[in-house]
Amino acid sequence: MIEIPETPSPAAAAADAGARVLRVVTDLCREVRGGARAPRAELDGNLERDFGLDSLERAELLLRLERAFGVRLPARTLVTAETPRDLLRAVLAGTAPASAAATAVAPPLVDEASEFPDDAATLPEVLEWHAHRHPHRVELTLLTETEAGPAEQPLTYGELHAEASRVAAGLGDKGIEPGQTVALMLPTSRDFFVAFFGILLAGAIPVPLYPPARRSQLEDHLRRQSGILANCLATLLVTVPEARGVARLLRASTPSLKDVVSVGELASAPPREAPWRAAAADVAFLQYTSGSTGNPKGVILSHANLLANIRAMGRATGVLPTDVFVSWLPLYHDMGLIGAWLGTLYHGVPLVVMSPMDFLARPESWLRALHRYRGTLAGAPNFAYEICATRLDDSRLAGLDLSAWRIAYNGAEPVVPETLARFSERFAAYGFDPRALAPVYGLAESAVGLTFPPLTRGPLIDRVDRRRLAASGEAIVAPPEDTQARRVVCCGRPLPGHEIRVVDPDGREVPERHEGRIEFRGPSATSGYFRNPEATRRLFDGGWLDTGDLGYVAGGELYVTGRAKDIIIRGGQHIHPQEAEAAIGGLPGIRKGCVTLFGVDDAASGTEKVVVLAETRETGTQRREALRASVATLATTLLGAPPDDVVLAPPHTVLKTSSGKVRRAACAELYRNGMRQSGPSALGPQLARLAWSGALGGTRRAAARLADLAFGVYAGALVAVGGIVALALALSLPRQAWRRHAAKLLARAVVAASGLPVQVTGTGHFPAAGPIIVVANHASYVDGPVLVTCLPERCSFVAKRELAENPAMRLLLRGVGTRFVERFDIGASVEGARELSALAAEGESLAFFAEGTFRREAGLREFHLGAFIAAASAGIPVVPVALRGTRSVLRDGQRMPRRGLIQIVVLPPLSPDGNDWAAAVRLRERVRAAVLGACGEPDLVERRPSS
Repeated sequence: MIEIPETPSPAAAAADAGARVLRVVTDLCREVRGGARAPRAELDGNLERDFGLDSLERAELLLRLERAFGVRLPARTLVTAETPRDLLRAVLAGTAPASAAATAVAPPLVDEASEFPDDAATLPEVLEWHAHRHPHRVELTLLTETEAGPAEQPLTYGELHAEASRVAAGLGDKGIEPGQTVALMLPTSRDFFVAFFGILLAGAIPVPLYPPARRSQLEDHLRRQSGILANCLATLLVTVPEARGVARLLRASTPSLKDVVSVGELASAPPREAPWRAAAADVAFLQYTSGSTGNPKGVILSHANLLANIRAMGRATGVLPTDVFVSWLPLYHDMGLIGAWLGTLYHGVPLVVMSPMDFLARPESWLRALHRYRGTLAGAPNFAYEICATRLDDSRLAGLDLSAWRIAYNGAEPVVPETLARFSERFAAYGFDPRALAPVYGLAESAVGLTFPPLTRGPLIDRVDRRRLAASGEAIVAPPEDTQARRVVCCGRPLPGHEIRVVDPDGREVPERHEGRIEFRGPSATSGYFRNPEATRRLFDGGWLDTGDLGYVAGGELYVTGRAKDIIIRGGQHIHPQEAEAAIGGLPGIRKGCVTLFGVDDAASGTEKVVVLAETRETGTQRREALRASVATLATTLLGAPPDDVVLAPPHTVLKTSSGKVRRAACAELYRNGMRQSGPSALGPQLARLAWSGALGGTRRAAARLADLAFGVYAGALVAVGGIVALALALSLPRQAWRRHAAKLLARAVVAASGLPVQVTGTGHFPAAGPIIVVANHASYVDGPVLVTCLPERCSFVAKRELAENPAMRLLLRGVGTRFVERFDIGASVEGARELSALAAEGESLAFFAEGTFRREAGLREFHLGAFIAAASAGIPVVPVALRGTRSVLRDGQRMPRRGLIQIVVLPPLSPDGNDWAAAVRLRERVRAAVLGACGEPDLVERRPSS
C-alpha cells in the first residue's frame, strides 16, 4: 500500500516559511558581523534597530530571500519591510521569477533627428522647442516595479509640457510669484518631472530635496530638511500626499512656508499662458550639496550655467541621434537631475529611468534595462559598479547583452582602480567594452560636469610614488617594481570652454605632477551659495572657484587625490584617508563603508593625531583587541606610520551625509568631544620625533616658496639683460647671418644660466642643407628662445604682426629675419600666406608656431594652414618639433617663471604628397598627429564620432 504524505496545513506552511526567513536573516547577520552571535531572532524584530542591517545589507537580504524561496519580490519591499514578518508576507505573496534569458529587446526609442535647441536660453525654452517640433516623441520612459515585474510608462515632450503647464497654473492659484522658491520632495516618478517643469513655467525656482525612504521616517526626515527649507525661503512644499499632514509641522519652523501640496492638487487647474518668461541669467534652481542639513549650502545655478554645462557635456560625449540613456540615479542629485535627465531632454535622447530603490533591491535591473533598450549611455557612482561586479549571480545575468553601452560614466565619488578592473573583467563576457568606462569629475558648483576623458580610450591609471606624494606633493611615476605605489585614476580634461588649475596653499599655480587644490572657472560656474555669503566668500579665489578637492595635472588631464579639508598633516606628511578607509573596510569584522580617518590637533606634538574610527558589531574583548591590532597594522602599512588612536564603535556611529558620504569633520568633532577609546600610547620620543618632523616640514615648505620667488626674480632679470644684449647685437652686427648666430649663442647662454634643464632629442632630423619648414606647438612665452637654441640658423621665424607693434621687439625680430603675418585682417592674412609661399619657393627656410598663439590651459589646438600651403606649393619637407614642459615654466597669465624640465623633440621630416590645397590639408593632419604624439598634451580639436 502506497502512503500518500499529508499536505501541511496553511498555518504549518507559514510557520515553516517564517523559520526559513529568520534563518536567512540570522545567517546574514552572522556574516556581516564577522561570525559573531546574531541577535535573538524574532519575526517582529526591527531589521535596522534590532538586527542592525543597513540599506545595502537589506538589499543583499532580499536577493538571498529570492534565491531561497524561488520568488521575485517587489523592489518596494526594500523600503517598506521593517521586520522579518514583513519579509515573510512579501515572500508568501511573491511571484515566480521570469526567465533571465527571455528578456526581449524593446523597439528602438529614437528617430534620426539630431538637431538641438542651440538658440534656447532657458530650460522652459528647451522644452517648448521640443514640444513644438515633435510633441509625440518619447522624452523618457519610467520603469516601475509591479507584481508581474517591471512596467514602462512613457512620457512625451508634448505630455510633459501640457501637464507642467497645468501645474504652473495651479501654482499661480496658490499665489506663487516669479522668483519665489518651491521645494520639491518627490521620489522618482512622473510627478517629479511634471512638477519640476511646472515650477519653472510658473517662473518660480525649484529646490529638489531627497524624499524619505520609508513612511515611518516621515516626521524625522522632514525635521532634518527644515534647515534647507528655512535657508531657501521655500514658499511651498510639493510632496507625496502621505507626507502632507506631517509636513505641515514644518510651518512653525519655516515662516516662509505657506502650504504643503501634492502634484495632483496643482494639476487640477486648467492650463493658461505662462505669466513669466525667464532670462538666461535668472536662477534656474538651487542644488543643495551633500551634508547641507547642518549648514545649508544651496548652489545657485542659472539657466545659462545649466545650458552651458549640458552643451559642453554633449560635445564631450559626442551625442548621437541613436543614443539611449539608462539611469537609476536619484533626481535630487545633480548627476541624476542634470547629467541624466536635463541633458537627455536637451539633446532629444530618450531616457529610461528607474527608482534608486529598484536598483538597490535588484542591481541587475539596471543592466537588464541597458540590454532591453539597447542603452548606449549610463552613469553611476563607483559603488554601483562594485555591486554589479561582485554581488550578482551569473544566473541573474543569463542572456545579458551590454554591447551597445558605449559610455559608462563613473563619478560622484572616488573612482577605485580595482572596481574598474573587476567590472570590465566580469562583464566582458556579456559584450561590455572596457573602453566604455569613463571616470569623470564634477561638482554641483559647476552644475555637474567639469572634466571628461577622451571617448573610447578607457580608464587611465597613474602609478605614483606614495612617499613622494605624501612628503612633497610630487606625483612622480613609480617604477614597476614599487609594490607600494599609489594608483590614481585619470578623470580627463576640462569640458569645452572650461578651465582648471592646481594651486598651492598660497594660491600660486603649481607645475604639472604637483599636488594642490583644484580650482576651476567657466560658463557653468555658480555665482555662489544662496543666502550664505560666508561660504560664497570661501568658494572664490579671484576669478577661480575652489573645488575643495586635491589633485594634480599630467598631460593636461586631471587626477583627483582627495579632499583638501580631509587631508591629515602629520609631521609634514600629507595623508589621504580614502584609500586606507577602503582597505580597512575590507577587514573581516569591520563594516564596509563605515570607516573614517581624520586628524585632530595635538598641542603636545604641534601636529595632527591620526585617528581611525571603524564600525564593528564585535563585542568580545579578545576579538575586539585582535581587530584593533589588525586595523592598526594595516593603517601603518598604508600610511607609513602607526595611527595614534583606533576607535572601534558600534554600527551607525560614523556620521554620513544624505548621499552616503562620510562626514569626516563631524566625526572628528565627535571624537574631540570625548568619544574615544584607548589606543596606542603617546610616547615621549615618538611625540618629539613627530614635532620635529612637523617643524621641519613647515620649514621645507617655506624654503621652497622662497626659492621659487628667488628663481622667478633671477630668471626675470636674466631675460631682461639677455633682451638688452640681443637688441644691442641686432643694432650693431651688419649681417643677418651674424645676428642669427649671435642670437643662438645668446639664447643658449641665457637658458644655461637660468639652470633650467633642457633635453633635446632628434636634431639629426634637421636636413643638413636645403630649405625646410619647421612646425612646433606653442605653449608658453619661452617657446621662441628655447626653440632658437636648437633651430638651424638658416630658419626665419614667422610671427604674429602684433609683436611688431613694440619698437624694441620689432628691431630685435627683424634683425634676425623674422617674417610677420596678419591674423585678424582676412585680406592681409591671405596676402601674407602668398608671400610666405613665394619665400619658401625661393628656398628660404621658415619656422612656424602653427597654433598661432597659446593659452594657459594645456592641449594642442588646431594648426593654421599657412605653413603647410607654403610647404606644399614649394614642394619642401616639414620638420615637426614637439615642445614639452614650457607651459609649466611660464604659462599665459603667470607673472614669473618657475623651475621645470623642458624637452625639445625633433621628429622625422614629412614631405607633401602634392602641391594643391588638399595636399596641404593632408600634410597638416600628418604633422599635427606627429606633434600630438610627442608633446604630452591632450587633443583639443573636437571630432564628433560617426553614428
